[in-house]
Amino acid sequence: MTIVPVIDVADPDLEALARACGDHGFFLLSGHGLEETVANSWRTARQFMDSPDSTKNSVRRDADNPLGYNDRELTKRSRDHKEVFDFIDPSNNHPVDPNRWPPDLPGFRDALEDHFASVGAMAIRTLDLVWDALGADQATRRSYPGEPSASAVRLNRYATGDPVPEDERAGLAPLGDVALGHHTDVGVLTLLLQEDIGGLQALSTDDGWIDVPPDQDTIVVNMGDTMQVWSNDRFRAAVHRVTPMTNSERYSIAYFLNPRRDAMLEPIDGLSGEPPRYRRFTWREYMQGRNDDNFADAGDDDVQISRYLLAEA
Repeated sequence: MTIVPVIDVADPDLEALARACGDHGFFLLSGHGLEETVANSWRTARQFMDSPDSTKNSVRRDADNPLGYNDRELTKRSRDHKEVFDFIDPSNNHPVDPNRWPPDLPGFRDALEDHFASVGAMAIRTLDLVWDALGADQATRRSYPGEPSASAVRLNRYATGDPVPEDERAGLAPLGDVALGHHTDVGVLTLLLQEDIGGLQALSTDDGWIDVPPDQDTIVVNMGDTMQVWSNDRFRAAVHRVTPMTNSERYSIAYFLNPRRDAMLEPIDGLSGEPPRYRRFTWREYMQGRNDDNFADAGDDDVQISRYLLAEA
């Protein structure tokens, strides 16, 4: 049996999907038809990460806005071996656009707008496969949607060493033992593009740490905290990490499908057949806690959904 199954969008093996999501939370999506978008997104990610420091620093994240560039993010209070660029739905009609777009990279925003729309549509289609595997009815799907306008994309470049220049490291948290510390994603599910360079690992209940195969013809899908709560632990938020890069840098691009910003997170009645394991809590509260933890070391571990477990669970 393949530990991380390949699921064809047009002819999905729902039993294999359910087994994987109940164990480690990962599967690979084939037949997505996004090859042109994917190729353009890789070129765009490299264009930005290879740009001068002045370009990247012009869109650097700060404590008030979690979007833009960062090369000193924290996971589990340790610093990651990577640079990132984050943005949300470019079509959002905010009075002030919170996205930060570098002014001197022609075509950068256009390419990422196409990526957000194309991969976002596939994320919604993928969520339907997950609902199929869970046996959810149409009323449930309408009441607990993924919301593109609340979702986000991240460009990642993993370095072979410390991504922060040596003369800027004073006072920073220590570099982690792995390139990206073990964690879960906060949303409903994540669609990830990864190169043919390995390093992504998932924590399997049955087999411990396993490799997620680097196959550029597929899209990696993993479950998030929101789906674990909604499914009342039937499907597991994927605990994952990235091992250190020793010979070459590694790129990945993640689309995080999130719930509505005003969503209440709670187990869905009748989906698991078990009493609810979590109390109700707000998505906004949970997301803010994770953003704050990732930006600065507040002296505590990251916020987890275990904080919201009911006493009897």
